[in-house]
Amino acid sequence: MLVLLALLPGAPAAGSAQDAALTQQLIIARAAQVYAARLDEHVLDGDARFAARVNAVAATLIARARRDYPDTASWAWEVHTTNDPDQNADCMAGGKILVSQAYVQRLELGDAELAMLLAHEIEHAALHHNLKEYEQALKLAPRWAGRPFMELEHAVDHDSELIDQLAPTNYAQEVEADREGMLLAWRAGWPAAQLADYFKKMYRGSVHPRRSKPDYPSPQLRWQAARELAATLQKNYVQAPTEPLH
Repeated sequence: MLVLLALLPGAPAAGSAQDAALTQQLIIARAAQVYAARLDEHVLDGDARFAARVNAVAATLIARARRDYPDTASWAWEVHTTNDPDQNADCMAGGKILVSQAYVQRLELGDAELAMLLAHEIEHAALHHNLKEYEQALKLAPRWAGRPFMELEHAVDHDSELIDQLAPTNYAQEVEADREGMLLAWRAGWPAAQLADYFKKMYRGSVHPRRSKPDYPSPQLRWQAARELAATLQKNYVQAPTEPLH
């Protein structure tokens, strides 16, 4: 899931959204604050074996991301696990990753499927989806441009009118993270068909597998798209190339 930055007590004051210029550096700095606060709320890395497994899979993806997205090479990447059943996985701006063991176990994910889950989240960060969402919010609702940045930050997650306006943007970002995530994990060495199996397990584990939302494609559509991309990769390429396809 794409984590939207939230208000934090004691965060540094910010000017208007326009004055703050909405740089990626600003988004990364705020993400680090939010991530630190989230870590304080969870029991971290309680299962050492699972944490080591997640870190090993993540390390391969991070190494690939650093090649494909040069700005991520300077990120202070962090990877932690939690057993919170209400979490699944996310990667915040700047490479701050949190993975739920309960979610991985519930879907019985193998390493390739775990890689697909993580690659999807990594792509949200690598593609600067938070920054692009804020920029789109200002285009759709210019009234927020003269307000403090932290009010815009809160609004994208809580203002119902703005959320409705941003739904097509968020839908497109989910589709993009699925596609680019599979390519990232494939370039890192996992077979495309095994990566697509993550979406099959998500589909089978969903309460409403055929139901799309305005901001989110249905598990059925995501599995279908993954199968089609995997088939194309298997048909046209013998192995993942050493350089990105972009």
